[in-house]
Amino acid sequence: MMVVVLSGDTWDLPSTLYVRPRALCGCSLTRLSTIVTQLKQPEAFLKKFLEWISSDLLCLKAVTTSIGLAERLSGVFTRNMASVSIGELQEMEVDRRGESEESGDDETRRKSINGDVDPSQPTGTSKEESPVDMDTITLDPEEEDVDLVHCRIGKIEGLEVLQKAKTLSLRQNLIKKIENLESLSALQELDLYDNQIRKLENLSNLKELELLDVSFNILRKVENLEELTKLKKLFLVHNKVTAISNLDHLTGLEMLELGSNRIRVIENLDALSSLQSLFLGTNKITKLQNLDSLHNLTVLSIQSNRITKIEGLQNLVNLKELYLSHNGVEVIEGLENNKKLTTLDVAANRVKKIENVSHLTELQEFWMNDNQIDNWSDLDELKNAKSLETVYLERNPLQKDPQYRRKIMLALPSVRQIDATFIRF
Repeated sequence: MMVVVLSGDTWDLPSTLYVRPRALCGCSLTRLSTIVTQLKQPEAFLKKFLEWISSDLLCLKAVTTSIGLAERLSGVFTRNMASVSIGELQEMEVDRRGESEESGDDETRRKSINGDVDPSQPTGTSKEESPVDMDTITLDPEEEDVDLVHCRIGKIEGLEVLQKAKTLSLRQNLIKKIENLESLSALQELDLYDNQIRKLENLSNLKELELLDVSFNILRKVENLEELTKLKKLFLVHNKVTAISNLDHLTGLEMLELGSNRIRVIENLDALSSLQSLFLGTNKITKLQNLDSLHNLTVLSIQSNRITKIEGLQNLVNLKELYLSHNGVEVIEGLENNKKLTTLDVAANRVKKIENVSHLTELQEFWMNDNQIDNWSDLDELKNAKSLETVYLERNPLQKDPQYRRKIMLALPSVRQIDATFIRF
């Protein structure tokens, strides 16, 4: 039985339910009803639950409630909720704008619905925020690094005084449109992370811009960046971008982050000869292709896609870090020319054998957990990597061996970390 504690009292729940007290506040009517009906003392629980959320303003604002909720759950609520005004009830409506915008995958939606949400990701507030008037924000004309994070700014305006600004951070606001930045010609870094922007526009005057971050917005297309020829870093994480396009003019780009979008094909990267880091994790990519021109690439991350074969990397002779975890790879291959690799991550795939890596003598980290490795002799493939320090092999058949850690240490004496645990000497 699972136990929930509210204000010192305990309540038994079926073991199939994992419920935290505060989590009850954010759950739907159906979910709350299901939980309550499985309690031994539902009326007493509801009384205590109401007392608890009433004493916690944050929970009170987050709870999904109405007069109908009181009637449908239990008559216990009717008497208590009668004193709450209609205006207050409307204010307590849960903000639904936190719906996943990540990649549109069914799996992502299911995780969001079930409450399995990455705590490191931005989340919507429980109450619709009202934008502030820019007149209430004091701006220093002499400031070079301007930080306007989480100020509830709804519209970019009144920033003309920031003629000396080199970096401008507008993270976590309520901005819906990129506008009124034409006068900030000296700007080198612009951060618009976690807003409500639907289109890349009105950036042509920012010719000195070197870094642009428009992650966690609602973009569907990469566009209107033609004039940003000095751009070195572009972050478009967690949008709704469906294709890699309109980047030909960004020949100086060194880092491109397009993780958590809806991209299906690696394409249109031929002009990015200066690119050093490419992040395409959590998309819908099925094939490694069109990477031949990226001779300076040192980091390639394509985790959580639909890759089944390691291929198309023969021209990436300077590649140092390759991340391919959470795909459908069955064989380690196609790495003959990638001799500078220091990190190889093939975790959570379908690999049955460690092979074709004996030439990777500079390898320092090897991630092969959550695969199907069952033969200890496979570790011989790693013996030429004299600088190998970290090896992940957990959740392979090998781990069932009682001498699991000891055998790895004997086979690979340079290793200092096995899975998440450092070796003690």
